[in-house]
Amino acid sequence: MFSNPLTEAIAEAEQLVAAAGHIATEADLLEGLQYLAGCIAGCMHLAFDYERDHPLLLAGTGPFTKMGLDNPDTLYFGTRVHADHDYVVTGVRGTTTDLSFQVLGGEYTDDNVPASQVAFDDRELDIAADGSFQWRLRPTSPGQLVIREVYGDWSQQRGTVAISRLDTAGTAPPPPTRETIEKRYATAGKQLVGRVKTWLQFPQWFYLNIPVNTMVSPRLTPGGLATQYSSAGHFDLRPDQALVITVPVTDAPYLGFQLGSMWYISLDYINHQTSLNASQAQADPDGKVRIVVADQNPGVTNWVETLGHRRGFLQFRWQRVSRELSAADGPTVEVVDFDAVPAALPYFPQNKISAEDWRARIALRQSQIAVRMLG
Repeated sequence: MFSNPLTEAIAEAEQLVAAAGHIATEADLLEGLQYLAGCIAGCMHLAFDYERDHPLLLAGTGPFTKMGLDNPDTLYFGTRVHADHDYVVTGVRGTTTDLSFQVLGGEYTDDNVPASQVAFDDRELDIAADGSFQWRLRPTSPGQLVIREVYGDWSQQRGTVAISRLDTAGTAPPPPTRETIEKRYATAGKQLVGRVKTWLQFPQWFYLNIPVNTMVSPRLTPGGLATQYSSAGHFDLRPDQALVITVPVTDAPYLGFQLGSMWYISLDYINHQTSLNASQAQADPDGKVRIVVADQNPGVTNWVETLGHRRGFLQFRWQRVSRELSAADGPTVEVVDFDAVPAALPYFPQNKISAEDWRARIALRQSQIAVRMLG
């Protein structure tokens, strides 16, 4: 049967998920199985909707096909590009904070982080008065084009972006053959197992070697863009504990913070406040943003919800930076008893939020994501 390689891969991926070392509760396993379903959907999309000679920009990562500690503020698009062919990327710039382009020299795997062949943001493009732009590229080796559109404010409007290969534009791909369909099922299965293995391994390299409940100083994002810095960490908190994370208000156009599960994916950022960016976070009068990471609700605007996760990942990103960032730009982290949160916040009276206003914040997140996904 055509689907045998895929069904076998699904069974193997399910075993990898079930055997993950971080699973401690039934909820952890159920979350992993939900994650696996998104991986299956994403890999099927990429394997069956991709045409080698007629590329389209596909969204391989989204709210329901998560991987690689996806940023809640980012739309991701990508396609493979092949050596010695001319491509043109066209689009119209939206009002989002950042639009970046990167060609990776391969795929992420459980033993490799691919190098960047080229990486830049839209400031290097010639953007016309109407927002339109064009970028031509001719890769000298096979690679993966990744385009990220980043919202510094969820009310911003996304732009448009498309790709074509000049020698095949205006032509159609051949109809699928038996061999094509067999290959796509096999490809989806191979990608699925690789995806699960890769993103279980990745945190071992860049997160879990950091002391728990701390975050590193800002550093250039591994494998990322030249104008993106990040600060990473992981947490392990009892329900009666909280992290108070303090970070200076930045001069970078984009600053975002998020939590991730041990599956190395974002938590539910649509119906819960599991992330904050500079436009969503409340800044204190001393020019610092104080975030409370906790399972219980401390009643403050900058509460970031762990959603019952005792363990998980912490991530800051700064983008479009115009200077090198140092430890002074980065976060400090303090573990406190939950009851001590008010004492740990020097502006606690100004930080408090009512239940009604909190519900309005969540409703705004829900509506802005709905517009973003439909836009």
